[in-house]
Amino acid sequence: MARPPMHDSDGILDAARALLLDGGPRAASVAAIAKASGAPVGTLYHRFGTRDELLAAVWLRAVARFADGYLAAGDNADDAADDAPAQTAAAMAAAVVAFARAAPQDTQLLLGGGLADLLDAPPTEAMLARQAAINAPLDAAIRALARRRYGRADRRHVDRVRLAVVDLPAGALRRWVRDGASAPPGWAEDEVARAAAQLL
Repeated sequence: MARPPMHDSDGILDAARALLLDGGPRAASVAAIAKASGAPVGTLYHRFGTRDELLAAVWLRAVARFADGYLAAGDNADDAADDAPAQTAAAMAAAVVAFARAAPQDTQLLLGGGLADLLDAPPTEAMLARQAAINAPLDAAIRALARRRYGRADRRHVDRVRLAVVDLPAGALRRWVRDGASAPPGWAEDEVARAAAQLL
């Protein structure tokens, strides 16, 4: 039976994320991540390959965690209801706020910029492919909601859905994050959900 790794990958990624949030990408050197995580520098290089790959793993983990809850919220909406598209939009928008409450550090990371902002070099094709694979079901869910609500998924209607279920909740979260709140207030989910349903 193989021994579990001495230094857990999630612990390493958590340490790197903390450094990114506290001091920006320059603060997240391999040496600093090794010190913060307790993992030797050699372990970091062996596990992730490069500093950029390690930071990309931090980013992509946050995106994947967000995507899981976001898609589940849309899937769990009542498709048989008369206002099913509005209910789905409300659930998806509320899921953005719920994620911010459950994972405030991942939320701060995602709202702070994009993958390219963390790296020394442009993202590799492999990084972009991993990100695209995570984002593809999100885009598909938004397009499906546009078809259900408007009967089509052209640019205008997809953009309208995206405004309701992505831009609106993300904009609200940016203000709270900018103001130093560790999480949005408890009433925010209901208000964002209501606004998203109305926008649709």
